[in-house]
Amino acid sequence: MRTVDVTDHSISTLIRERIKAYSDLIKLRLSALVTFSAVFGYILGDTGISFGWSGFLGLALGGFLISGASGAANEIMERDLDKLMKRTQNRPLPLQIISLQEAYWFTSLVAISGIALLWIFTNPLTTWLGILSMVLYVFAYTPLKRVGPIAVFVGAIPGAMPPLLGWTAATGSITYEALIIFGIQFIWQFPHFWAIAWVSDEDYKRAGFKLLPSGGGQDLNTAIQIMIYTLFLLPLGLLPSYFGLTGLNSGIVATICGVLFLAQTFSLMRDCSRKSALKIMFGSFLYLPIVQIAYLLDKMP
Repeated sequence: MRTVDVTDHSISTLIRERIKAYSDLIKLRLSALVTFSAVFGYILGDTGISFGWSGFLGLALGGFLISGASGAANEIMERDLDKLMKRTQNRPLPLQIISLQEAYWFTSLVAISGIALLWIFTNPLTTWLGILSMVLYVFAYTPLKRVGPIAVFVGAIPGAMPPLLGWTAATGSITYEALIIFGIQFIWQFPHFWAIAWVSDEDYKRAGFKLLPSGGGQDLNTAIQIMIYTLFLLPLGLLPSYFGLTGLNSGIVATICGVLFLAQTFSLMRDCSRKSALKIMFGSFLYLPIVQIAYLLDKMP
């Protein structure tokens, strides 16, 4: 009986380890945040008499799988570079928890499943935008990270695509409202990316990543650029209210969050420290979901 218990325990431990490895491969938390932004766009765009549950669920699961496949493909392409960085050296491929061939098959299956779900439950426009997002992230942004800061601009396009996908899944078209919510998330990417690059600068240099602007320096010029892009979020955050997409309350919330976010950049301009960059990084993680939730609540009758 004791042998059976040990065997059962070993099997359950192995299953948990495999689940964790695959979760890490698809960047589970990042994919969940991407899915939230897509769902946000769908709810904001759905103005039908009855809520489109099939499209909603198809978008949520399909978007999650496409994001997961993109993250997994990124880890496959950067598997040797991940060994060089402390923040990534414990990923499943550097540790060889998952074989390269296994990762290829799994990633292909996840990508095809995600595309199929979008095609069946949403519409061709959303599906093609999802494919474009995946291609840009994997085959443009990923290799450009070792070229220069242009990678941040390119990466901001798939990074801002989720709310646009949500909108097109609900409406079947790209409208000015869709471009507004895309634009907010697009501009948000810059202080978000650059704060992460500042905090992880030593790690990124080991892998040859060049993401910081102004020659890649942790200096005042970079801090000013972070401040400028954060400043753009103030007028952008008001556009949904101005065009009647949401009400006044969400505009107030977006302005308050934008001012608080902007205030953090002044600290970075003053001392150019890793601690200040870290605050901006965490501030960026808070800004986007809070503002998006405010928009959704303000839309509800």
